[in-house]
Amino acid sequence: MTRRDREVAARQRMEGTPPPVPPDLYAEVVRRGSRMLRRRQAARRLMWLLLLFAVIVFSVWAGMTHPWVEPPSKTTPPLTGW
Repeated sequence: MTRRDREVAARQRMEGTPPPVPPDLYAEVVRRGSRMLRRRQAARRLMWLLLLFAVIVFSVWAGMTHPWVEPPSKTTPPLTGW
């Protein structure tokens, strides 16, 4: 089969009548699509809630421990009583 024969066969298939589509295909696609959208929306909401929770936990931790303050030096004792 030459390239020209394959091209002619492909053109005949594309120009012919399309294969029959099941009548309930549209309803099935809409049902599955809406389910996918609901799952995606639920996952997005869960991720936002987790992010909000992480921000709150970080804020509470930072407020209690003050990580921006330099810890006191423990190598030399303070000079008292001079």
